[in-house]
Amino acid sequence: MTAATEQRPLGYEANGINVIGEDERKGSPRGLFWPWFAANISVLGLAYGAYVLEGGVSFWQACLAGFIGIVVSFLLVGFIAVAGKRGSAPTLVLSRAAFGVQGNKLPALVSWILNVGWEIVLTVLATLATATVFAQLHWSAGTATKVIAFLIVTVLIVGSAALGFDTIMRLQTVITWVTGVLTVVYLILVAGKIHWATVSAIPSGSAQQVLGVTVLVATGFGLGWVNVGADYSRYLPRRSSGAGVVWWTTFGASIAPLFLLAFGLLLAGSSKNLLTAINTDPIGALSTILPTWYLVPFVIVAVLGLVGGAVLDIYSSGLTLLAAGLRVPRWSAALIDGALMIAGTIYVVFFSSNFIGPFEGFLITLGVPISAWCGIMLADILLRRSAYSDADLFSSSGRYGSVRWVPAILLVASTVIGWGLVTNSYASWLSWQGYLLGPFGLGGKTGTWAFANLGVIVALVIAFAGWLAFGRAAIRRQEAAPAAAETVAAG
Repeated sequence: MTAATEQRPLGYEANGINVIGEDERKGSPRGLFWPWFAANISVLGLAYGAYVLEGGVSFWQACLAGFIGIVVSFLLVGFIAVAGKRGSAPTLVLSRAAFGVQGNKLPALVSWILNVGWEIVLTVLATLATATVFAQLHWSAGTATKVIAFLIVTVLIVGSAALGFDTIMRLQTVITWVTGVLTVVYLILVAGKIHWATVSAIPSGSAQQVLGVTVLVATGFGLGWVNVGADYSRYLPRRSSGAGVVWWTTFGASIAPLFLLAFGLLLAGSSKNLLTAINTDPIGALSTILPTWYLVPFVIVAVLGLVGGAVLDIYSSGLTLLAAGLRVPRWSAALIDGALMIAGTIYVVFFSSNFIGPFEGFLITLGVPISAWCGIMLADILLRRSAYSDADLFSSSGRYGSVRWVPAILLVASTVIGWGLVTNSYASWLSWQGYLLGPFGLGGKTGTWAFANLGVIVALVIAFAGWLAFGRAAIRRQEAAPAAAETVAAG
């Protein structure tokens, strides 16, 4: 069923989307802290302070929205991660149990697009931040600086992802310590830029605005990771504590963003100029309030934090590409995604004049189908009593079947309803959304509910409740069927 992981130089991982063999499962849930903390300690968390305040809420409302959005969304990642230790396979392979081996290609495609999009976002931010800081130091400026920064960041991200799991886990441990220390120093140095009188004077927003920024935070943090939650718990022994998996995933992923977002709110709320600058170059803008001597350490903390997230994204997007049916080695899938990441980054950095608008539109638009998939997956995990059948995850004639139509219809229907309840003024090509706000009596695309991002929550709830209601009998039939023979090779 599995191929033994061949430990080659630099810790190259031979496993693909196969189920991890019993002899290769190792570690404890506590080890999940390192990759999740490293992936989310990026100073991008500070920039979210500006995004949230632009939603028209006060500081305390923003803090509440941030806490709920971050913790609840990463709690969902923790629940998905439980499937990884149960089934010892990547997230979008385990999803086949709900959607069928062939039917799962639909959520796999959506997941892959989301991952590649995040890879581009993080690489763009790292490139722009490096170029901005170099210009401040008068070392270099312009296109040449961006090209050099882009090449360095790309090699770090793609190289680590191609080498695989063990290399990533070691890299994330290093990133955790380095970025953790340097970020604390950054916060100390810029604390004097906070003006509480200005921050506390920000007027309160409506309940709809609070809900809108809560969903924006959730889509920017945990909902961007739910589709990869099991990828980093699949090496754990199956006897590992499920509660431990949920706790260490949620805690590791949440703790840094909670502090960073709160501090970012204080900084952005203290300066309208900084708030505006963040929309153009989120990370680079945060360097403008630093003393010159700390600019180089800031580049290190900014780039490493973004690399930490991008490495997990590109590794998981490679696995998702394989789960969607591409038959190449895992490292080749990572390189394919790397090539797309490079192309997307080149376009945004060198040819696009607006970054934050399309970025926020991207988050909300893909947040809807990913929330719907997450709802189905959560219900599926909750309903299952028996372990996954390893071989059936790779056979259309096995107990999970080829296409499971009920979850597929739930996914599509929840997405269609969800898109009808969100609006996107961030990008003109997304103006078609929000078509249900009028018919549902919510004021249309210009009403009070227009930017509440209701569709993300509604899609998750409909999909979860639907599969909880209709999936029970189907799952019992699956679990009663005989398991297929163990004939699947490593992918």
